[in-house]
Amino acid sequence: MVAEQHDAAATASQPERPARLTKVGRVVSDKMDKTVVVAVDFTVRHRIYQKAMRRTHKFKAHDEQNTCKAGDRVRIEETRPLSKEKRWIVREILHAAAQD
Repeated sequence: MVAEQHDAAATASQPERPARLTKVGRVVSDKMDKTVVVAVDFTVRHRIYQKAMRRTHKFKAHDEQNTCKAGDRVRIEETRPLSKEKRWIVREILHAAAQD
């Protein structure tokens, strides 16, 4: 019972962590071991002409079981640095690509 009170007090004193940033994108490369490249599309407005332009950023994400294939739609989540360029992990596969 004392241990339960101690655990409750410890969790109450820790500051709340903000929700981690998540993005949805498509896998463009799965050639590396336990790593996939995910392309995330977004739109921005041109600063002068105000036309909507589509832009793409590519993120390297950790895929522990090598389950992602090229063309899959996945949700990635920000995490601590795992390597020089890898700061995201694959949380779930939203839609699998068609098999050939």
